[in-house]
Amino acid sequence: MESVKKGYTKNIVDKINLEVKKVVIEQDELLKFSLTALLCGGHVLLEGVPGLAKTLMVRVLSKAIGVDFKRIQFTPDLMPADVTGIKVFNMQTREFELKKGPVFTNFLLADEINRTPPKTQAGLLESMEEQTVTIDGEAMKLPSPYMVFATQNPIEYEGTYPLPEALMDRFLMKLIVSYPSALAEKQVLKNYNEGFTSIDLDSAGVNVVCNGDDILKCRSEIDSTQIDEALMEYIISIITETRNHPFIDIGSSPRGSITLLMASKAYAVINGRDYVIPEDIKSVAIPSLRHRIILKPEVQIEGMTEDQVIDSILSQVKVPR
Repeated sequence: MESVKKGYTKNIVDKINLEVKKVVIEQDELLKFSLTALLCGGHVLLEGVPGLAKTLMVRVLSKAIGVDFKRIQFTPDLMPADVTGIKVFNMQTREFELKKGPVFTNFLLADEINRTPPKTQAGLLESMEEQTVTIDGEAMKLPSPYMVFATQNPIEYEGTYPLPEALMDRFLMKLIVSYPSALAEKQVLKNYNEGFTSIDLDSAGVNVVCNGDDILKCRSEIDSTQIDEALMEYIISIITETRNHPFIDIGSSPRGSITLLMASKAYAVINGRDYVIPEDIKSVAIPSLRHRIILKPEVQIEGMTEDQVIDSILSQVKVPR
C-alpha cells in the first residue's frame, strides 16, 4: 500500500466524524469503534433494539466516505443466493449470466442477521474472510474497501437464530448500541421537527469528504504504527487468561490476538499517535473480545456478563511499564 505522512489518517477520521455527527447524535463511541474496525479492514456486529439509528449511522458513514452501500433485510426465508448472487441462463445468448447479489458493494448492511437461518448466514463467511464470492465454482473479488455491518436484535427476542461461532469470530468487533440520553433524544426530535428526514441525507448537509482510496491509504499508516514487544506479550497474556479463566467455558481464538493488535494500532492512530500504549489495548479489548468467549452456564445464570469478565481480566493481567 502507498505510504502516507503521519497524521493523514487522523485528519481523514476527523472529517468523517464531523459529517456523521450532523445526523447521528450522541454515538461517539459507536462511531469511533466502527472507524477503528474500518481502518483495520474488519467487520462490525451491532447489537441493540430496533430504532437506535444503527442503519442510519452506516448509511451516513458510507455517504461521507463516498463508497457504495447496499442493505439486505435478513428474513427466515432468505436463501444464500439472495446474498451472493446466482448465474441464470440467457435464452437469447444461450449463455449463463451472473446476477450479482447485494454482497458486491463496499459497505454491506446485513440488517437483523439473526432473523435468518444459519444456512443463509453462512453465505457471508467467504466474503468476510477472503473478500471473494464463489458462484458455480468461480471466485470473484469484491470491491475494496469491503466491510460488513451486521445488526442483530438481542437474542432473547422472538424469531431469532443464534449466530454460529465461526461467523461471530469473523467480526472484528461487537458493539452494543444503547438507548440515547434524554438530552440526545430531544435533539433528535428537534432535528425531525425542523424537517430532517433519514431518507434524504443531502438535506442534512452530509458531504463526501474522502473516498475508498483514502481509506486504503490510511491502512498503510496503521500498518506502520509501532508497538513494543512487551505490549505484544501483554496481548498474549490477556488472550491466554480468557482460555484459563474459571468463569469462561471457551476462550478467544488466535484471531482475538490479531484483532487486539490491529485494533489497538488503529485506535492509537485515531488518537494522533504513531505508537501503541497499554490504554489503547484496554480500550479495544471489550468490543474485540466480548463475542469471542463463551461463559460457563452457571456463570450466565448468576447474571455475569462477558464485559464484566473481560474487565476483571484486564484488572488482573499485569500492565507492562
